[in-house]
Amino acid sequence: MTAVQLHSRTVSAVTAASCVVHLWLVAGNHHGPWLNIMMLAMVGVCLPCAGHLWRGSRERALRQVMGCALAMTALHAVLLLGAQAFAGGGAPGHTHSGAAATAPGTGLFGSDAEGLLAVVVLEITTAFLAATLLARLRSVANPK
Repeated sequence: MTAVQLHSRTVSAVTAASCVVHLWLVAGNHHGPWLNIMMLAMVGVCLPCAGHLWRGSRERALRQVMGCALAMTALHAVLLLGAQAFAGGGAPGHTHSGAAATAPGTGLFGSDAEGLLAVVVLEITTAFLAATLLARLRSVANPK
């Protein structure tokens, strides 16, 4: 496997993992209906691109993944900043804690803000991996 193929499959795997997390959140009804619809739309856009990237690097799929990851980064950052404005660190109507949590802020990451921050980091990583692969493909196509 070449370095470009490995890079492409890494972007694909990270994108697919993000889609699985969002599908899990929708299935668990962790959010309101409008956020569930947005997450399903994101999965509908990103999952086919993950498949294209697994089979081989495609610039259009990379641009879509990068754009969606940056949009999701912005959305989660707004949710994170909104969460910090409320006492207790929890934004109304938005939590990443599991259904089994017995108290607010006792989810997988210890608090809602930590969960949102982890998602922001995942999305920034996805965008970075897609951008660097796109740059790598362009440098291979146009050597100096």
